[in-house]
Amino acid sequence: MDFDVAIIGGGSAGYASATTAQALGARVAIIDAGPLGGLCILKGCMPTKAILRSSDIMALMRRTEEFGLHAVAPRAHLSAINDRKNKLIKEFADYRIEQLKDPRFTLIQERAKFISPHEIRIGDKTLKAKSFIIATGSVIADYPVPGLKETGFITSDDVLEMREAPESIIVLGAGAVAVELAQFLLRIGVKVTLLQRSPHILSKGDEDLARPVEHQFRQEGMNLFTDTKILRAKKEQEGSAVYFQHEGEEKRVCAQVILQALGRRPNSDGLDLESAGVETQQGRINVDAKMKTNQPHIFAVGDVNGIHEVVHIAILQGEVAGYNAVHPENEREVDDRLKSSVVFTAPAVASVGLSEKECQAENIAYLVASYPFDDHGKSMCLGETHGHVKLLCDPVSGEVLGGHIVGPEAGELIHELITLMHFRGSVKDLAAIPHYHPTLAEILTYPAEELLAQLPAT
Repeated sequence: MDFDVAIIGGGSAGYASATTAQALGARVAIIDAGPLGGLCILKGCMPTKAILRSSDIMALMRRTEEFGLHAVAPRAHLSAINDRKNKLIKEFADYRIEQLKDPRFTLIQERAKFISPHEIRIGDKTLKAKSFIIATGSVIADYPVPGLKETGFITSDDVLEMREAPESIIVLGAGAVAVELAQFLLRIGVKVTLLQRSPHILSKGDEDLARPVEHQFRQEGMNLFTDTKILRAKKEQEGSAVYFQHEGEEKRVCAQVILQALGRRPNSDGLDLESAGVETQQGRINVDAKMKTNQPHIFAVGDVNGIHEVVHIAILQGEVAGYNAVHPENEREVDDRLKSSVVFTAPAVASVGLSEKECQAENIAYLVASYPFDDHGKSMCLGETHGHVKLLCDPVSGEVLGGHIVGPEAGELIHELITLMHFRGSVKDLAAIPHYHPTLAEILTYPAEELLAQLPAT
């Protein structure tokens, strides 16, 4: 079997690579052993957002008296929540499977491994291609907590299949998946303890974005510990116990279940990258801005390269790799200037561009201004006042370098800043754009006006 482009993995990144390469005239093979659909659809962004909708509604129902209403106390049925999720995910997955089986491509539902830089073994057959694109995603990472394996734990995958909620749970980790599921479980009635190693949750971002979320978690009743060192886990008479250091003392928490949510790792298992001569670093496949590995005809896109593990970036990388695989004479690069992220907690956290951490680490000059939601009219009307918006701009030109929102509808509001930055807009542009009153979006103009006043006169 000979192809122009062979793509290993049929998730979001792989499918984007396939459609791009095929549209340019390439003969494309997609190799995926299944289950077909990709992480985002099957186990990631879509199923988690489906179940979060239920807990968000439940949390709002508990606040009815605040708005002059009276409602019966809500009860959660996890089996029904996951049944709704499963129905939605089947629809999404069926559509993706239909796309993968399109006769434009050759879909091969087998495992693949390299036997040379130009060949892969598929079952008992050998496939050759001019270019290969690795898009195998990520898997849940193991974390060496002494005694954890013996004690037993669940993962985010297990939460998505639960039929009955536990009475109590210990969440290890505080990345996006960990905090989203922790708040979900808390809101449907589970007693939640969250342990985080870093000084604040969502440690990759700026501290001021994490603190309002931590405050909300504690207000809702979560037992939250940051800046900890997890020592060991142990099965005890009361349940599953975790011992940890916090504020100079050894402490213990016990719950019915432990959720191991300490992160994911690139899924390169079984690919035999050594036979292909592909270099990796701490499990991540090394790539340049063109998505090329050290082997110029082999590309790696999405979570497997570990650059920025979100779907829209994976799709962008896939499109660039698909193009470059067909047109090596006129290669494109991925522009990560607009890298963005959203954490779907309440309050939500959304970011685009540079953070203060990144500016300081890279010695990039910037001005910064923020404005709180608790002083914003529409937010007060909604009763959603946790958090703030923050803008970073160039101290001379005023071009927006980064935008960050922790608060209501952050995942939607961030797109105004993404659009502005796409066109290399400035705080002057943002301040000049008419915003309807009263809306959440108009809050973005306040830090823009503050920064505009600090710029040199022109």
